Formats: sequence, C-alpha cells, structure tokens
Amino acid sequence: MFVTYLNGPGDQAEGPDDGAEAVALEIAGAVESLTNLWSLAVQQAALRLSVPQLRALRALQTAPGANLTALAERLEVGLPTASRLCDRLEAAGLLERTLHPLKRREVQLSLTRNGLLVLTDVAERQRRALAAVLGMMDPAERAALSRGMKAFIAAQDAVLPQTGDLSRR
Repeated sequence: MFVTYLNGPGDQAEGPDDGAEAVALEIAGAVESLTNLWSLAVQQAALRLSVPQLRALRALQTAPGANLTALAERLEVGLPTASRLCDRLEAAGLLERTLHPLKRREVQLSLTRNGLLVLTDVAERQRRALAAVLGMMDPAERAALSRGMKAFIAAQDAVLPQTGDLSRR
C-alpha cells in the first residue's frame, strides 16, 4: 500500500512502513495552516478574544452552569488562572457568575447573550474562511478530503478514550 502525500498529485510514500509517519508530518503542517486561518478569522471578529478566552467561552457553551473547578480542568489551567480569565470575560459582558441554586457555596458560570453572539460571530467567520479555501480546491479533492477526515475521526475515536462530561478536547 502506498500513501499519497498532501503536497501534490502523484507524490507517494516509499512504502507502507514509513507512510503513516510521513503523512503525519504533512498533516501537522496542514493543521498549523488551518490554525493560522482560524486565528485570522478570530482576530477579524468585532470583539477580539485571546485563544484562552475563546476556549473558555466554547467550554462554557458546551457545559453551561459549570463551576470554576470544572472550567479550569477543561482548560487545563490552575484555579487562579481560570478565575482571572473569568474576571476578564465577566468585565467584557461575555460571562456571568451566579450562585448555584442548591449548593450555596458554589458559583455557576454561564455565557451571556453577548457571549453567545460573539461565539456565533467567530464560528461564522471561521466557516467562511474555511469555505473560501475549500472553494479553491477541485471538487474531487474536496470529496477526498472529506472522506479522509471522516476516516481520521473514526480512527481517532477508536484510539483515544472519550473524556465524557465536557465533550472532546
């Protein structure tokens, strides 16, 4: 079995033993390009957010009402860092803190309407940026990419354990 490289039609790996490693390097480069495209789209949003701020908003979108500890774990940061991050998001009107209705000492974190609007804006900008790049590809290349991504996700799901409560990382 030979693997087609991402840098041009007809380029192939030397054989099955080094195919996965070679393609992994090429995909790493593609992921970096996609990350740059994503970041540019985020920076063009009306309200500029840092990567940690955007990650926090997205985490709270998938787990509304989470407490600070859950958010810190999801972001893989310490409690003081998560608290300062929430302070900034709250000051910007993107997040609100409320007391838990049953656990009086626990504070719930939720996105405000403005926070949800910012996430919608960022997602739409990212979708449009990606669509513009995909629009430059041949339809057969787009279809092949789509098939490859579906296969990658299926393989990843088989290899990586699911995290459970706060969605995938």
